[in-house]
Amino acid sequence: MSKQTLDRILQSQGFGTRKWCAELIADGEVGINGAVVTDSRFAFETGGLQFTVFGEAWTWREHLYLALNKPANYECSRKPSHHPGVLSLLPEQFIRRDVQPVGRLDHDTTGLLLMSDDGPFIHKQSSPKHHVPKVYVATTHDPVTPQLVARLLGGVKLHDEPAPLTALTCRMLDTHQIEIVLEQGKYHQVKRMLAAAENHCTALRRTEIGGLKLDALGLAEGEWCYLDAAQLTLLTPS
Repeated sequence: MSKQTLDRILQSQGFGTRKWCAELIADGEVGINGAVVTDSRFAFETGGLQFTVFGEAWTWREHLYLALNKPANYECSRKPSHHPGVLSLLPEQFIRRDVQPVGRLDHDTTGLLLMSDDGPFIHKQSSPKHHVPKVYVATTHDPVTPQLVARLLGGVKLHDEPAPLTALTCRMLDTHQIEIVLEQGKYHQVKRMLAAAENHCTALRRTEIGGLKLDALGLAEGEWCYLDAAQLTLLTPS
C-alpha cells in the first residue's frame, strides 16, 4: 500500500479524472473518517482507507473482485447489442475502472458471474488450463433419464470439437432437471451437450464456481457483492 493525495485516490477508484476529483473535494463532497476534506493535496495511506463521496461510504481497493447474481436477458459484454449489459448493474465508477465479466453467460442464463478489473485474475479464472470447475443446473424439455446422465458423463460429440466433451459430474435433481459440472467452458456448452444427447435445455443457472456457492452469498437476482480473501481462495481448486 502507499500514501497518495486524495485526488489521486479518488481517480484510482474510478470517480473521474484527477481534475474532476479535485473539484469534488474542493466542493466539500468528500469525507475521510467522518470529516470533510477540501484540499485535494492532502495525502492518506490507501490500505483500508474509508472515505465518503456524496455521503456514500467506500473503501479503497487496489482491485475489485465481485460476484453478481446475473438475471436473465442481460449480456456479458461491454458493448451489448440486443439486451442491457451486466455492467449496467454495477456502480458507474466500476465501469471506469475497466471491470469486466470473467467469462460469459448467455443472455438467458442466470446465476453466478464473477467480475474484476484484475487482468491476471480474469485470465486464471477463464483459462481451461487452470481447471476451475463450474456447476450448472439445467432444466430440460424432455424428462431426465439414467441414459441421459450416462451420455453426458461418457462424452458427446459436438460440431467443430475434435474430441467428445464430458461432464466432470452429472446427477439428476428432478424429473426435468440435472446438475452438471464442467471444466471446459466451451461456447453454449451445456445447451449443446444436452442437444447432442437428444434433449433440450429450457433454462440454465450457474450455481457454483470452484468452491464458491451462489447460495452462500445471499444475493437476489441483479445484486452484487465484493469477494473477500477467503471467498477468493474458494475459487482456486485445491
